[in-house]
Amino acid sequence: MPIDIEQLESFLAHTRQAVLVGHFNPDGDAVGSVTAFWHYLNRRGVPARIILPSPHPDNLAFLEPEEEKILICEQNPEEARRLVAEADLLVCLDLNRLSRTEYLEEDILASRAQKVLIDHHIAVELDRFDLVYTTVDVSSTCELLYKILLAMPDIAGDPERIPLRCAESLYVGMMTDTNNFSNSVFPGTFEMASKLIARGVDKDGLQEKVLSCFTVSRTRLMGHLLKDKMVILPQHAAAYMLLTNEEKGQYDFKPGDSEGFVNLPLAIEAIQISALFTENFDGKYVRVSLRSKNAVNVNKLAVRFFNGGGHRNASGGRLYMPVEAIPAYFEQALDAYTDEEKFS
Repeated sequence: MPIDIEQLESFLAHTRQAVLVGHFNPDGDAVGSVTAFWHYLNRRGVPARIILPSPHPDNLAFLEPEEEKILICEQNPEEARRLVAEADLLVCLDLNRLSRTEYLEEDILASRAQKVLIDHHIAVELDRFDLVYTTVDVSSTCELLYKILLAMPDIAGDPERIPLRCAESLYVGMMTDTNNFSNSVFPGTFEMASKLIARGVDKDGLQEKVLSCFTVSRTRLMGHLLKDKMVILPQHAAAYMLLTNEEKGQYDFKPGDSEGFVNLPLAIEAIQISALFTENFDGKYVRVSLRSKNAVNVNKLAVRFFNGGGHRNASGGRLYMPVEAIPAYFEQALDAYTDEEKFS
């Protein structure tokens, strides 16, 4: 995929202060991409700060640069808004809509800084940025960022020139967004993994840090959801689980603890669609995670019924309704979705 790097190079040459922004409820790809780009800019001597709208999961904390702690907007909103206002370059990563920055959307829009977007989702807001790098033909934003970095003059196509900490962040983002290479994988994804391992990335060590560091309570919560909360809808080849705030309290839930849970029902042969509905801590909405197998397009389902979007086999959204109303709504959505698909 050819990448035009000239305008980005021009932006960086005149940058006095960059701010890198990820999305609300940051996952491995969001944290990986913002930290990877920070390490690249740091090596170039470009001052940069990282802002995330809400806290990242504990198992991704090791990606945080020792030299520059990530600022969490929920915890320090005034400082986050000040940084956005003072920046002359804003780079948003792993989000297709500014609304995914939550509290910072209006501040970013009001900023006079050059605005860059690097993302791999569907339906990107092109008109809100000065420069956009986007494609759906990659596994992750980290894979797209890897291609962008290779095109930079100082890297010149040589992965050995990518800073090691940057390479580690890129690998984690790609690994987590593919569910450890089980979905959304392209030929370039394996090539990227191979090149980064040759660069010096410790694949086994990173997998241990990200995938094998959970608590007993998180593991018991997973068992509870599978045993007591998983509902099978055979007429739709679907399954869903609903996680309430009461259950979060019972199992000492922390941000990121439910990561990957939505994929579990897809291990059942007959299941083609899986959904996880998670009540937000403040009770104002329910987070929706959707996954599917094969040709089933859950992005259409997310856009049409769940105020969201994403990818063909992995999407998300939100519902603004009581948790007790969600099972009936999900079945109604599946009924309508099935009918629409028959005639699409």
